[in-house]
Amino acid sequence: MHAQAGDSLLQLWRGSGARSLVVVGTGKNVGKTVTTRAIYRAALDRGLVCGLTSVGRDGETADIVDASGKPRLWLAPQTVVATARGVLPRSPASEILALSPYMTAAGALVYARVRAGANYELIGPPNASALRAVVDALLAFAPYVLVDGAIDRIAALAGARDAIVVACGAAAARTLDEAIVDVRALVVRLRTPRFDGAGESLAIEGALSAAMTARLIAAREKRAIVVRDPTQIALTGKAALHAFEHLTIRCERPLQVIAATVASIGRERTFDPRAFAHAVAEATGLPTFDVYAAERAA
Repeated sequence: MHAQAGDSLLQLWRGSGARSLVVVGTGKNVGKTVTTRAIYRAALDRGLVCGLTSVGRDGETADIVDASGKPRLWLAPQTVVATARGVLPRSPASEILALSPYMTAAGALVYARVRAGANYELIGPPNASALRAVVDALLAFAPYVLVDGAIDRIAALAGARDAIVVACGAAAARTLDEAIVDVRALVVRLRTPRFDGAGESLAIEGALSAAMTARLIAAREKRAIVVRDPTQIALTGKAALHAFEHLTIRCERPLQVIAATVASIGRERTFDPRAFAHAVAEATGLPTFDVYAAERAA
């Protein structure tokens, strides 16, 4: 990602008042990790110390799913990480700050400080509930925390002061229109307004499913449909947009989405980068940045 875009995203993050930021994507290979690293590099350029972790795995030499090559994750001194002890580099040595009660496939999750710049691999919290505790622990060691995240793991962050950036790309959609629908639906869902307590409401325990949504729309439900947090809305794409168009959906613990990024190049297709960025900005109403170009969509 171009340094200018990373710095702009960093400024939006700091302006939001949040100390932690999570980057989530509409699918795989949509620029989520590239976005995270660009913001991290911008923070380094401004002399800011960051804590880093990943929901899943980041920094490995090859993708665990398809064995394709992946760029290494180089971290600067003073950076703090939450990762599996088994993947910490043996040389140069890291400073272990604390142990966690959580286990990963590569061993116990630990908090460590980078003592000399090196390539690191991040294997983060094993579940959504652990993510909240890990982020809070990292904030005790660093003023800012970046998370390479996932939609199904951010429920524990709802209602807190965490910022979110949504990444979308050509790799996760067959057409430009499909990509726009997907990112718009995800942003609408993540930005579900808080229920203000006014008027009649119907509280949903558990997930708001497609089948339940269809029944509510068919019954012409006028009450506010209230879920605990946006991750409980189990709808994507056109189904999600249709639901929000016909129902008043609210939540108890909202999320804070501050920007979007686009990756116009996928393995099987490429979108026009400028048209893609501007279409995402128009569809989401968010500041939108091209992952690989020095451009921000209006």
